[in-house]
Amino acid sequence: MTGTSETKNAQARAAAILADAGIVLTDAERARIEIADFGLGELERSGLEIVVYENNDRYCAKDLVLFPRQTCPEHRHPPVGDDPGKRETFRVRKGTVLLCVEGDPTPNPRAVVPPGSEAHYTVFHEIVLKPGDQYTIEPNIRHWFQAGDEPAVVSEFSSTSRDEYDVFTDPRIRRVPESQEG
Repeated sequence: MTGTSETKNAQARAAAILADAGIVLTDAERARIEIADFGLGELERSGLEIVVYENNDRYCAKDLVLFPRQTCPEHRHPPVGDDPGKRETFRVRKGTVLLCVEGDPTPNPRAVVPPGSEAHYTVFHEIVLKPGDQYTIEPNIRHWFQAGDEPAVVSEFSSTSRDEYDVFTDPRIRRVPESQEG
């Protein structure tokens, strides 16, 4: 994120979307909504808003917010030491999520690669997830996802999250956030 006001605005938008989905946040949780623009500086196109409830050495629980047509870029969760890599289950709470994973490409997918990033997206087997749908992504599988035309909320249940080890197809991406002013 480039500025505190942009961060605060995105946090407020994400909190409103979560509230609209019936997800109640504490004041502390609202204040620490992570705004991830992946170092690309184009949050509306490539980004993610994240509330982490728990992340320990056994499991992780978080909610992900996507603004309309916002994309979380292609990445994978590789093995780290003796850990085979993060296994995550997405459960959609609000909106439509277009999840692309490894596999046979879907003819005429609904997900659209952000302009100028085409070379950094390689998997196009699309799974359309609506509220109540869920899908599990195994460790080290390349994937990316995008909201439909409306905001989306995804609850993520996973093994331990180690964002600093995520491998993005786009070498420009920096996942670990810079400290945010609160």
